Amino acid sequence: MDPQQVPSHHSSEDEKIDASSDKELHHPTMTDGEKGAPPVEAAAAADSNPPAPPAGPHGGSVPNGGTQAWLQVLGSWMLFFNTWGILNTFGVYQTYYESGDLFQTSSSDISWIGSIQSLMVLLIGALIGPFYDRGHFRVLLIAGSFGVVFGHMMLSLCHTFWQTLLAQGFVVGIGGGLLFVPAVAILPTYFSTKLGLAMGLAASGSSMGGIIYPIMFYKLLSEVGFAWAVRILGFTALATLMVPLAVMRMRAKPSRVRAMIDVTALTDGPYMLFVGGCLLGFIGLYDAIFYFSFFGQATGITDASMSFYLVPILNAGSVFGRTLPNALSDKVGPLNVIVPGAFMVGIVLFCNLAVHNTGGLVVNILAFGFFSGIFIALPPVVFVGLTKDKSRIGTRIGMGMAMFGLGVLAGGPGGGGILQRNGSENSELDWTGTWVFGGVCSLASGVVFLILRIWKGGFKLMVKC
Repeated sequence: MDPQQVPSHHSSEDEKIDASSDKELHHPTMTDGEKGAPPVEAAAAADSNPPAPPAGPHGGSVPNGGTQAWLQVLGSWMLFFNTWGILNTFGVYQTYYESGDLFQTSSSDISWIGSIQSLMVLLIGALIGPFYDRGHFRVLLIAGSFGVVFGHMMLSLCHTFWQTLLAQGFVVGIGGGLLFVPAVAILPTYFSTKLGLAMGLAASGSSMGGIIYPIMFYKLLSEVGFAWAVRILGFTALATLMVPLAVMRMRAKPSRVRAMIDVTALTDGPYMLFVGGCLLGFIGLYDAIFYFSFFGQATGITDASMSFYLVPILNAGSVFGRTLPNALSDKVGPLNVIVPGAFMVGIVLFCNLAVHNTGGLVVNILAFGFFSGIFIALPPVVFVGLTKDKSRIGTRIGMGMAMFGLGVLAGGPGGGGILQRNGSENSELDWTGTWVFGGVCSLASGVVFLILRIWKGGFKLMVKC
């Protein structure tokens, strides 16, 4: 028997899995008593494109390749492009809103828009897991696509802070949350040994979105104004979201609907330690993502035009940071990759204190983009390794991502509060405090990951962990 298969002894009702149970395929000895979902059916059944995953015999092995499997990667790439890709664009919105042309408020208040948007993606993604488990894959795609596009259209009509918070923060964020679960959950049903590579390639869509959308926004802003610039971004999202609607197919759904909360996770030391490390890492991550662009403009290191390009430069660096580390994690283990990555993020943020010219800032941003990719692409892979009962993976990933949202809320508004604690004028902005805040949190996350690495793998270096 293929080592990725599980013996078939379930009814047709039990034959489908998602991201929460598909990882069981790594555990050939699991039984019914472990509440694990059985392996998925043959890929040919998925190609038939039924309204719901079809019934059929158990025992089909994970494809780990083939046209249909890689089309799912393409579809997930487009979903990341329009979820995290849009989130990664917020730095240019932060810079534009700071100008006061649309409304006037503090840096901390402005950052709440991006923070709520990110929180909605993480929180909604956790809450709708059971809905995905029931086979409503296409409903999520359609509803999420509508939310992202409709939110952009409403944003184009906004003129006040609260209108913008509702349209961009909540509506676009909720739409992104509905798309995030399909983007992550579909891939483990098509990949097992190549899961890290597939997840990394799909996650690189967020980087490309963070390159293309900011450039589009800035170029269109001067030519057609804010309203039509945002509308064109909305139409772009609509066109690209047609791809996953056309090619993505739910190969199988789980035998049982996952619980929204797994209370056993709260007493699982390694799991909670990893969540705590990621929460700290997200504080440093969003402290930088929101303020890098404004930093260049406010300090005079770059001109207004170049400051808008800092966001796509950051995301250009993260294209490789969300693929190469994931591919490496398949060989050496995800913890061995995320530990040095977190330390490097902290070091790069501290290096901002010594940046005084455009060249130095660009190099620093590229480095940050590369190493920060670990916080987006690797956590789902780490959760798989930390979860013994593979039927709980989906619930635990959702819970973990929701808790990461606390880091998002602390990073954006927290960094903005530190930035303007001495006043609102550029000459009084506390950039030193802002970068120290992000750098310390990132280094602390590295320490937490290192403790977890020693806990799971000991002090030996050549241990896959």
